[in-house]
Amino acid sequence: MKVRNPRTGKLDYDIAPLGSAELARMAEEARRWQAVWGRRTPEERAAILGRLADALARHAEPLAAALTADTGRRKISHIEVQGAIGMVRRWAASAPALIATTQGEERDSATPGIRVATRLHPYLLVGCISPWNFPLTLALIDAIPALAAGCAVIVKPSEVTPRFIAPLRTAIAEVPELADGLHVVEGDGATGAAMIGLVDYVCFTGSVATGRKVGEEAAKAFIPASLELGGKDPLIVLDGCDPAQAAATSLRASVVNTGQACQSIERILVADTLAEPFLEALAEQAKAVRLNHPDIGSGDIGPFIFARQAEIAQAHIDEAVAAGARVLAGGKVEELGGGLYLRPTVLADVTPDMAVWAEESFAPILPVMTFADEAEAVRLANDGVFGLSAAVLGPDEAALRVAGQLRAGAVSVNDGALTSMVWDAEKSSFGLSGLGPSRMGASGLTRFLRRQALLIQTGKPLPLAAYAEDA
Repeated sequence: MKVRNPRTGKLDYDIAPLGSAELARMAEEARRWQAVWGRRTPEERAAILGRLADALARHAEPLAAALTADTGRRKISHIEVQGAIGMVRRWAASAPALIATTQGEERDSATPGIRVATRLHPYLLVGCISPWNFPLTLALIDAIPALAAGCAVIVKPSEVTPRFIAPLRTAIAEVPELADGLHVVEGDGATGAAMIGLVDYVCFTGSVATGRKVGEEAAKAFIPASLELGGKDPLIVLDGCDPAQAAATSLRASVVNTGQACQSIERILVADTLAEPFLEALAEQAKAVRLNHPDIGSGDIGPFIFARQAEIAQAHIDEAVAAGARVLAGGKVEELGGGLYLRPTVLADVTPDMAVWAEESFAPILPVMTFADEAEAVRLANDGVFGLSAAVLGPDEAALRVAGQLRAGAVSVNDGALTSMVWDAEKSSFGLSGLGPSRMGASGLTRFLRRQALLIQTGKPLPLAAYAEDA
């Protein structure tokens, strides 16, 4: 299978999708490995994961180089590698105490004479299907806590960005205790679909359309699924904000990684009292953003990773303009050196029926609407099928009041897109943005543990006579 380079447009890399028979053999091998891994103490597993973090650190440069080629961005690729190493170290440090707390101690039941104890049983094999926008982070975000919980793991990254798999495998191979239980495979959609029937728990990050298929197949297999899906995150700018600062926050939260992030701001609602200076500042700042072409070592945003996403973004812009929206900055996808780029695109006079307002663009597009009061802002922000995250800028009391009314799993207050930076706060996805326990906070690990209750009789068991009709 040929792989496109996002900066040149050339098909310059190949992968060999894993066949279903080979995948099945791998799953059986992983289950055998788990029988040993699951009996290790949480502390032993944590120490081994610590060595994995060390191995990733030793291979940080080849990992970053592969991610750079995968995504067409350099600085964020280096940040991603360091963030992944930190994530592994955090789980290694926190998992033993978290597992101990979850299991708890033996205690008296509310039923006289009965004591209760909890035993934790990890799911034997977890399958992770990860997307192309943050290839390394999202390949490991479910895999590492699953390993810490005692599971074996198979990860199937996106076929759009597979170059990082080779250096990741090299790092994993340096930790022999993990060699047969943490598998990262090359494959396409068919590979991911085949994996669902072989595992005991599936984690998926990606689009709503594909996530729905994964959820349906998981239901057929009668296994749990964690689905982290799309978003159309709103940002509300309340009266009392500094327009220029609000514009700067909105811009950064919208266009980092070329807007190719689920927590990116994709809708902006501004108080009508601030609309004119806010839009003026936002357009001015958007026009100053630099593309990192031709030199990857300069500029602010890179190309589209996935060519199809550029087509979707342009279609959203064109449809909005045809329906009356005004382009204040950007507006056209550019082909530069074979890569596809879009300068931050600010759209005014947007209406709720436009695709750019209702559908996920996954691009550096900033559609703006105005509101008259807080009630209208909340109504417009909540009007949609998604509920991943949101943001509110404004005086503290008002911002918190509005934030609490939004139907979104995480709300950044006086900032935007903090979901990518804060890992220890549990959140639930609302609407079509996902299903299942939070991958953040404690549940990021505890979701992989099944609870078994031991009901211990401390007295004499009741005889059948206790239930006799004439007793």
